[in-house]
Formats: sequence, C-alpha cells, structure tokens
Amino acid sequence: MSTSTDEVGTAPAPRYRSERVLDVVGLAARLFLGVVLVWAGFAKVGRPLTSQRAVQAYDLPFLSLDVAGWIGLALPFLEIVLGVLLVLGLFTRPAAIVGTLLMVVFVIGISQAWARGLTIDCGCFGGGGQVGANETKYPQEIARDASFALAGAWLWWRPRTLASLDRVLFGH
Repeated sequence: MSTSTDEVGTAPAPRYRSERVLDVVGLAARLFLGVVLVWAGFAKVGRPLTSQRAVQAYDLPFLSLDVAGWIGLALPFLEIVLGVLLVLGLFTRPAAIVGTLLMVVFVIGISQAWARGLTIDCGCFGGGGQVGANETKYPQEIARDASFALAGAWLWWRPRTLASLDRVLFGH
C-alpha cells in the first residue's frame, strides 16, 4: 500500500477499496441482467403459443415457422435458467456469456424487423406478434437490450462479484 499523496494532498485509495467497488458493480450488473431474464422468461413460459407467435412474427428468412416455433418454446426456459444462475452468482461467466450473446441476438432481431418495416411487438415480456405502426418501440427496445448486453459483457470480462455462490463454492 502506497502512502504517497497526489498533488491535492490526499492519499490514494487502497487497492482493496477499488476491488470492492468493482465487486459491487458486478453485483449490480448480475442482478440487473439476471432479474430481467427471470422476469422475461416467466412472462412467456405459461403462454407457449404466444411465445411461438412472437418469434415467428420476426419472419426471418433463414428460419422455418416450425424452427421459430421451437425457439419460442425453448426461449423462456433458457431465460429463466440464465437469470437464476446470474441472480445466485453461480457459473457467472458462462451465464453472462450466453446472456450477452442472447441480448445481442435480440438487438439484431429487433433491428432487422425495424429495417424491414415489420410492425411487431418484440415479445420480450410476453405478447408479441403484429401491432399497429404507431405501436412499435424499436429504439427503446434496442437501447434496453443493449444495456442488458453491456451488463453481461461486464460480467463476461469480470465475473467476480459480491454475494455470489461462485465466491462461496469456488473461491472467486
């Protein structure tokens, strides 16, 4: 620990304080992404047909309606599992990697729907499908999912956080 002072005359913060701040930022990022994934998954899990319709509404040329339907069925469960892992802080880096990539896919999906002139609800928290042109919220949805992707990227880069099972079970 250094005892030198800077030009203002205050001692620099000890290294352990800056590590603690980064751990708190990680906890906030973990809960931010984890809670929203659990929320989104539970909003869809009880409505499989609606979830399927939401994915099919993106009308992706490389996905058949059947494959899009299967994605609509599986996505809520994936979101719930990833969210629970993040909230608990268990396998944080792998869950953050998958969560980040999922958010990037969502941003790309919403962006391509907007660029192609589709008028759909993203289906992120239930619902989905066709909506009126004045009911789309593409910029807000992209910004929201990009912020979740940034939280996941933080955890991908630095998975060590406060109050995590990773720390208890594996010492990190």
